[in-house]
Amino acid sequence: MFAPDALTCGIGETAMIMVFLSSLAIGFSGSMMPGPLLTYTIRQALNHGPISGFIIIAGHALLELLLIVLIFLGFDMILQSDAAQTIIGIGGGLLLVYMGGRMIFDAIKKRIKIEIDGKRANSKNMVFSGMAISAANPYFIIWWAVIGLGLLLQAYQKYAVWGIIVFYIGHILADFIWYGLVSVVIGKTRKFIKEKPYRIIIMVLGGLLIYFGVSFFYFGVTNRVILY
Repeated sequence: MFAPDALTCGIGETAMIMVFLSSLAIGFSGSMMPGPLLTYTIRQALNHGPISGFIIIAGHALLELLLIVLIFLGFDMILQSDAAQTIIGIGGGLLLVYMGGRMIFDAIKKRIKIEIDGKRANSKNMVFSGMAISAANPYFIIWWAVIGLGLLLQAYQKYAVWGIIVFYIGHILADFIWYGLVSVVIGKTRKFIKEKPYRIIIMVLGGLLIYFGVSFFYFGVTNRVILY
């Protein structure tokens, strides 16, 4: 007499696992693409060690949680609007250009060094930066307002709130795995990097941030994507 319930439960669990695995795969397809957040993670891992990536992605995950809430409050139309994309593109572009320029300037002036003396980084700053850099990326906002919205609605229609929770966990887990791996590998090997090569790396990363910033600014002004 309990067979039907057990069968239904088994089907439901299998379906939820599929939601989790699909969101994990989709998360990896986005997180492994090079971008300003990865550039910033590499810079912080070089300077502050293996844990940096996990702290940065915590900020990124908080922003994604906020976006999910906003989407279900009906803000998805605002996020998709030309005005919002223009503001995000221009504002985000200027922020990344400033960050990249500051990295290059500090490297030239020898104001940065690899901190391997156990000095702790400001975790709050890295969490905020993880949120700010993600929010500065117009493609990130558009992805959630368009693709993310569709995926969320599918999960919600089939499994209600549990579908959203499972999708979110799978999605952010991909970010934590990838950025955490990058951070650990780079953070563990930083002791072998000398100061001069380190400053060169920082200048290159700063240049990449400027490139992303200019492309975001261009997008904000024209609504046209620069192909990487």
